[in-house]
Amino acid sequence: MSTKVKITPHGERAILITRSFKAPRELVFAAMSQAEMVSQWLHGPPGWTMTTSEMDLRVGGRYRWVWTNADGREMGMGGTVLDVDPPSLLKTTEQFDDAWYEGEATNTGTLTEENGVTLMSLVVEYESTKARDGVLAGPMASGLDASYDHLDNFLNAKH
Repeated sequence: MSTKVKITPHGERAILITRSFKAPRELVFAAMSQAEMVSQWLHGPPGWTMTTSEMDLRVGGRYRWVWTNADGREMGMGGTVLDVDPPSLLKTTEQFDDAWYEGEATNTGTLTEENGVTLMSLVVEYESTKARDGVLAGPMASGLDASYDHLDNFLNAKH
């Protein structure tokens, strides 16, 4: 089982992010979609703390996440739920308050489980190839590794 995130280009404007968790997909889905659970593992970059975690888990519902650092600076993002089919599918839009890529992205996350291992496959589609390539060139992989390691620890404590 791979415990590191894998990020690959996917088509002209998207990336595919995959990672496995040794936990039932119902628990993985809940940890990724329930605000009170998200705030326990999605800490953001080192030195930042999640201060807002809101999730209205229905088609048309909105979510909002904000992190704050020791200097009081905020980093926020949010979007709209486009499709939800627990515990296998969550599709949302994504836009950062201080955008580090142009436009809005669409996230389509699917969870499949086999022998107690849940595979997360997340396709993030950007508005342009340029935006996608900019994200791939940035430090996203290390940040995702840290976040998903926190999620893994959270799941192990719950499972």
